[in-house]
Amino acid sequence: MHESGIPFSDASGVRLRKWMGVSADEFYDASRVAIVPMGLCYPGRLQDGGDAPPRSECAPLWRNRLLAHMPNLRLTLLVGTHAQVHALGRGKMAERVMAYQDHLPDVFPLPHPSWRSRHWAGKNPWFDADVLPALRCAVQRAFA
Repeated sequence: MHESGIPFSDASGVRLRKWMGVSADEFYDASRVAIVPMGLCYPGRLQDGGDAPPRSECAPLWRNRLLAHMPNLRLTLLVGTHAQVHALGRGKMAERVMAYQDHLPDVFPLPHPSWRSRHWAGKNPWFDADVLPALRCAVQRAFA
């Protein structure tokens, strides 16, 4: 995203679209999908290679005002720990994803679809077996 200016235009986007069961055309159709980051600026990289967390002052300044202009949201995917903490408070990402049904029909917590999630999903086979089919159903309901 940082280089292209297009959110999820890398391998993580391919993975996220596969998880959702949507094509790139559907995913980037602004009448169907709103991609709303936690921060409106790129926070930089950590020494271990991952993205730095969103700056804490960003979301409180603009996020609710922006979402107020989207009154017809049907489903919010909380992609990654930072989005989950902002929306749901502190907690463990894996536990939230496993208990996705507790947050439906409005919210669906997911791990971030980075390369690290492949390793995580391998250690948590319930994700592919249970969560992804439910995610695809929730996305199709939201699109209907």
